[in-house]
Amino acid sequence: MTRAASPKLGLYALLAGAGLVSALALGRPEPAVVAAPLLLFLVIGLALARDPELDVDVQLESDRILEGEEAALEVAIGSATAVDELELVVALPRGVRDVSPGAAGVGLEAGETHTFGRRLRCDRWGGYRLGDVLLRARDPLHLLVWERHVEGRERLRVYPREERLRQLVRPARTQLGAGNQVSRSRGDGIEFADLRPFMPGDRLRRIHWRASARRGELWVTELHPERNADIVIFLDTFAEARRADAGTLDLAVRAAATLVRGYLGQRDRVGIVGFGGVLRWLLPGSGAEHGYRIADALLDTDIAFSYAWKGVDVIPPRTIPPGALVLALSPLLDTRTVGALADLAGRGFDLCVVEVSAVPFEQMPHGELGVSLGRLRRLEREKVRLDYQRLGIAVAEWVEGRPLAVPIEGVRRSRRSARRARA
Repeated sequence: MTRAASPKLGLYALLAGAGLVSALALGRPEPAVVAAPLLLFLVIGLALARDPELDVDVQLESDRILEGEEAALEVAIGSATAVDELELVVALPRGVRDVSPGAAGVGLEAGETHTFGRRLRCDRWGGYRLGDVLLRARDPLHLLVWERHVEGRERLRVYPREERLRQLVRPARTQLGAGNQVSRSRGDGIEFADLRPFMPGDRLRRIHWRASARRGELWVTELHPERNADIVIFLDTFAEARRADAGTLDLAVRAAATLVRGYLGQRDRVGIVGFGGVLRWLLPGSGAEHGYRIADALLDTDIAFSYAWKGVDVIPPRTIPPGALVLALSPLLDTRTVGALADLAGRGFDLCVVEVSAVPFEQMPHGELGVSLGRLRRLEREKVRLDYQRLGIAVAEWVEGRPLAVPIEGVRRSRRSARRARA
């Protein structure tokens, strides 16, 4: 521990020295008599002071929590020597707050161990390194101060809080694996498709007896099989609109976590692509273990500023399988993302876009200039939406404060309208 003199020691030493100098200068004993108790106090205090020997152990109760929950941090401090006053300060990264009542301070006897319990509230998803602790100890007379910085090694992963969705965007095409998506093809399943005349080889349990009785010959029921689908979540990490406490990227990551859990719950295969200055991806997969991998990958999502022009050619071919439904989450602020999504639609991918509205996060100048600039940006985004709709891309705007179900339903309606128009 590093040792330093307290302001009290400096003041007493100054007063004692001033008294001795005054006694010598004036040739009178009175100033020396006044300074003598101060000198005695300093000598006794420094003689009693002992360097503290502390052992620090930091533990997290749980290393995985949800956004908005609290994590319990325990700091156990053992002392080989007596410490009259020990203070503890936990250094916290941005996004984590200490909500424990009262200050962390205590006195320790020789050989005693004391555990400080702190409650930490995590306001934003992400990966954090915790446990940086600053210890400050004082001697009995508060003449010296010892400080020690303990570097934390505890890792805390805060997952984004998910919303509840009753309905998801239905993919246009399904795969061969079993799942909950009703395929447009016909085979063994539970969803009614059509009736047709009986043919040799048909199973008896598929005979529709009521239709057969009306028509005087055997008719069988055709069904739609239940298949799985490939879903790819496309996260725009080129740019974001942000204020002090939140931004469009925060909403996009929460939406991605909600969609991933919803589709994995339907036994679909889900992958993710972080398209920005740094390209990140996970190939589509299924199961709870794959869900944890995607959740951990979302925690590393961040805006990476780059001047490089990137198109969909930089995405590995297997990342977006043929027939996959691509759900893009983007504020549509960067022309590279706008062009890449249009390119994906042009290549025949089933694409939907949830525009995370940047309006609540933009800081406009006051006065007529701010009003004009805001109107201009809204017109630019409206033009992008119209261009996407002309390409057959379903687009819905998501404004902060509204549930995710609102833009998801908007995408579903847009897709239904497009199918009726094609029919």
